[in-house]
Amino acid sequence: MVYEMRTYTVKVGKLNEYIKHFEEVGLPIISKYAKLIGYWYTDIGELNQVIHIWEYEDLNQRAARRKALYSDPEWLEKFVPIALPMLDKQESKIMYAANFSPIQ
Repeated sequence: MVYEMRTYTVKVGKLNEYIKHFEEVGLPIISKYAKLIGYWYTDIGELNQVIHIWEYEDLNQRAARRKALYSDPEWLEKFVPIALPMLDKQESKIMYAANFSPIQ
């Protein structure tokens, strides 16, 4: 398995609005293409961040699923135009589980 950790820095004052929009609009759409492992927001340290981890079988599956998501009219019309203006920064990391990791 391959895990993608995405960290988004949300504009000050927009965190709750962003999380609500993701839960109500984004998650039902993206869940057609990826499996959500966890979703968090920060309270100590660097603030106004959401961190989410997605699971894929491999990088080829990730590429195919991301391509399909980026072609989905609902994603493009209902989620992206509202979500993107609330973001300051996006970061994505691909992670592989160690042999002893509880999540494989």
